[in-house]
Amino acid sequence: MRTPVAYFLVVSAALFTIGTVGVLVRRNALVMFMSVELQLNGVNLALVAFSRLHGDLTGQVLTFFSLVVAAAEVVVGLAIIVSVFRRRRTANVDDLAELRW
Repeated sequence: MRTPVAYFLVVSAALFTIGTVGVLVRRNALVMFMSVELQLNGVNLALVAFSRLHGDLTGQVLTFFSLVVAAAEVVVGLAIIVSVFRRRRTANVDDLAELRW
């Protein structure tokens, strides 16, 4: 018995919605960063679900490349957040707006 694709799409939409709410509501840079990752995972789940629905591997290949780019983004993003936190002692994005010219 196969799980219907609609179940995966509901979970995907829930992940994306939770990520969007996290980005819009929270002001902590680390929490916002994790929320963006939730959004990416929601999109990746939808790509894999549609790939499975159509019997094609294209969605899974796109998901693989998306995960590789997301891993590189996590390394760079966390390094920047940790560096700013060590210098400013805060991860609040409102306080980080002072870093602009």
